[in-house]
Amino acid sequence: MSLYERLYDESEKAKVRFVGFISENGRYDFGIVYTQMFFGKPLVICMQTGRSSLLCLEDAENLEYLQKIFNLRSREEAEEIALFFKNNLPAITMEIESEH
Repeated sequence: MSLYERLYDESEKAKVRFVGFISENGRYDFGIVYTQMFFGKPLVICMQTGRSSLLCLEDAENLEYLQKIFNLRSREEAEEIALFFKNNLPAITMEIESEH
């Protein structure tokens, strides 16, 4: 008898991108895993803290959320990260969401 019920077990070849940049407020290093899982939202990992989240372009507009999930010290840091994500994350459309 199993103590857990498997919900999914998928394998895929994913595109992974590693990006580092510096600003007036600090240095940022991210790994971005582009996948078809999770409605196409990339998995974004902060390489410095290990914190991660599924993010899309729309999520990058929520500064409070970015500040919380990546443990950023200020709103200015969240604005810098948001600008980076807005230029590097895909928009998720209803068309993609309905495919899953």
